[in-house]
Amino acid sequence: MALYLLFESASGYALFHAYGIDEIGQSVDAVRSSVLDLKRFSKAVKLAGFTPFSSAIDALNQCNAISEGIMTDELRNFLELNLPKVKDGKKAKFSVGVMEPKVGSHITEATGIPCQSNEYVQELLRAVRLHFDQFIDQLKPSDLEKAQLGLGHSYSRAKVKFNVNRVDNMVIQAIFLLDTLDKDVNSFSMRVREWYGWHFPELVKIVNDNYLYAKLAKFVVNKSELSEKDIPALADLIGDEDKAKEIVEAAKASMGQDLSPVDLINVQQFAQRVMNLSEYRKNLYEYLVTKMNDIAPNLTSLIGEMVGARLISHAGSLSNLAKCPASTLQILGAEKALFRALKTRGNTPKYGLIFHSSFIGRASTKNKGRMARYLANKCSIASRIDCYSDMSSSIFGEKLREQVEERLDFYDKGVAPRKNLDVMKAAIEGLTNTEDDDGKENGEASVKKSKKKKSKAEANGDAMDVDNVVAEAETQTEKKKKKKHKLVEAQDEEMQANGDDETPKKKKKKNRDASESVDPKTGTEGKKKKKKSKTDDE
Repeated sequence: MALYLLFESASGYALFHAYGIDEIGQSVDAVRSSVLDLKRFSKAVKLAGFTPFSSAIDALNQCNAISEGIMTDELRNFLELNLPKVKDGKKAKFSVGVMEPKVGSHITEATGIPCQSNEYVQELLRAVRLHFDQFIDQLKPSDLEKAQLGLGHSYSRAKVKFNVNRVDNMVIQAIFLLDTLDKDVNSFSMRVREWYGWHFPELVKIVNDNYLYAKLAKFVVNKSELSEKDIPALADLIGDEDKAKEIVEAAKASMGQDLSPVDLINVQQFAQRVMNLSEYRKNLYEYLVTKMNDIAPNLTSLIGEMVGARLISHAGSLSNLAKCPASTLQILGAEKALFRALKTRGNTPKYGLIFHSSFIGRASTKNKGRMARYLANKCSIASRIDCYSDMSSSIFGEKLREQVEERLDFYDKGVAPRKNLDVMKAAIEGLTNTEDDDGKENGEASVKKSKKKKSKAEANGDAMDVDNVVAEAETQTEKKKKKKHKLVEAQDEEMQANGDDETPKKKKKKNRDASESVDPKTGTEGKKKKKKSKTDDE
């Protein structure tokens, strides 16, 4: 069976006929070593056809189609033109080798041309890519490189184009940075406690919060200089006057060693760094909350910002999360435990990242698995709404959260929850009501603006504007009068037409009545004449 190789280059489609290569008895390694030599490869493969792309836009469209596994009309025409024709009802005596299996399956479905994509064909296509510029005389290597570079840039640029407000990559980076900041702040805070604890060890027992401890370490610096005058300032920092007095008393009777001024300065600077990191962590959390409300408002209102962001980052993107079934989303983050359970034939995990949700913690021990399954189902619905809907609203997420709350009550108290259909109908009604309210608000704003403009014109006393308004009013009244006049004329014409239609009918009716009134008389007169004639004969 003859083998043809379809090669998609940056400059156009090319079809090669591999007539001198026998697949039987050849391993992939042997083919890989033999195709590197151009002389041997050119004897076994020859160019059967080549069609260049008409423009850079056409090349980008063809590249997008190939990456999605779609055969375009141009590719179909190219294959039908250069491949041997197959008679109806007979099998083809050739096959086409392609790099992408999806493209090959689509070509076979659409045209009936048999395609194959195995390691042997892929090695041959790699050799074609290596020696492609040698097979086409008019194509220079520099031109091919420019075409590849331009197509690569345009393809990447088209893939990166997105809505700026729906960028889930920022959420992924923010949640990763939050996790690393938490680790760093905790480790640095421990280092501050250990470093400053040599000087003031009693402060650790009085203040437990890391951020407050760093603040106090920067404020106190030298414990021997601390006195009762500093109690109000300490109370402002901590928010508790009793603790401030306790710190001053502990400083007076401290067992810590004295530090040199240089050491104290270094401790103070390091405490300031820890404070800056903690403040930056708070700002980053606020940024994550706003981004999650913009990107996935329904998922955020259902399960929270942190858990929703972790789900998106673990899946890779919001679209990947939306494509996941509820069963996959339920154990997302517990892959190691799942495969360990499958390997050891143990119990599979019931939840992954969803476990951090408050709903799982509020459920009883026996209902945690059922609650995780139900919550994963609702999270899957919310993520799909966020990914594929054009409008960004959290109504569906709020309704789904209500459903989860009702399910918790059902497990604990036995209260029957609402049906999913009723909840979705209520969500759609709420969405339409909000749209109507927005439209009314916009209409009222426009009316207020027009009233303000009119009041400004009246206050300024612009005579020209008043004349224009009067003239516009007069023209409108004249137009209305003309319309009324036209309507009256049209009605008169209709009445006349109806009158003309009715008059002949009336005349016909009168003629019929007259004939009916005349006919009986003539009949009686005839009868009377006959009777008279009979009497005369007698």
